Amino acid sequence: MCGVTDLRAYLKSLDPETLAGLLYEQAERDPELRSRLEERAGTPGRDPEPSAVGPVLDTVQRLLDSGTRADVAPLARRTVERISRDEGDGPELRRALGLYARACAARPPDPVELADWLAGFAFDGPGIELPDFAAALGETGLAHLRSHVDKARRDSATRAVAERLHEQLVEISGDVDGLVAILSRQLPRMEASLRIVRVLRAAGRTSEAITYAARALKQDPAATELADDVLGLQRAEFEREPTPERADELIGALAAAGRCDEAAELLEVHRRHVEELIGRKTVEHYREAARTLRRLRTLYRTVGRPSEFAPYLAELVATHRRKVRLITEIRNARIALPKE
Repeated sequence: MCGVTDLRAYLKSLDPETLAGLLYEQAERDPELRSRLEERAGTPGRDPEPSAVGPVLDTVQRLLDSGTRADVAPLARRTVERISRDEGDGPELRRALGLYARACAARPPDPVELADWLAGFAFDGPGIELPDFAAALGETGLAHLRSHVDKARRDSATRAVAERLHEQLVEISGDVDGLVAILSRQLPRMEASLRIVRVLRAAGRTSEAITYAARALKQDPAATELADDVLGLQRAEFEREPTPERADELIGALAAAGRCDEAAELLEVHRRHVEELIGRKTVEHYREAARTLRRLRTLYRTVGRPSEFAPYLAELVATHRRKVRLITEIRNARIALPKE
């Protein structure tokens, strides 16, 4: 009796969601218990409403969040199958799949068996995110899953799903060029352009990402999300290497986005560069300073402040008026000097 009493006390100590989850799990395995519960719920012969799995998902998530040592993958999988059977794809199914992936990562099942299940589930209809399961699959599971996908790509009835899975497998493998090649075949869809840019950026190939994004923007200037990506990429490049050339690129992107005040702040990079060149006091550096001034004059126009260049130039010339060769190089660069 002591054991029964202890168990009853333990069950009473559980919160309703945890208790519901445990009871639901047992009912899935015990038809008699399930029938009795359905009768008590007033729905004999009927499955509970799909929302009844909510407490189960809450329980699985709570156990995973707490770092449980229990293997909750079987319960998570049965819940995925139940939701898929009752209501198909939807937010609750995506949540269940995410929790199942976490459970598999925590306690990896047999990789071949998992690969077989994922293939069967994916080709049965609902979409699936293979990268979430990559850790649990490992090399063995991924290779086995790849064999399923390669076979399905040769069948017209399953080719569409297989191609999506193939794309995910290439992404998991880290083959950036292979993934870009796959996505390039989906152009001119803007979603494909965005993914290419983000794949290149994630691989650290920022210059390629900027070049590709700029080219895509020319085809669709209204693609604001892509424009934001270009801006973010160029800002990251400038922060990594704050040179006048990087500043130039970022100024142009900011101005194109209508953020002229922010772009104007970057003119200081060029002004400092002019002073550094002048400070070296050689003819060649004076000549380079004059070329930079000419570029700076253009950038003042780019940021919508053309009238501010003349006062800046007047102050510069006044500071360095004794450097005759510098003044000559500025004249040679066809920059109008301020009147004395």
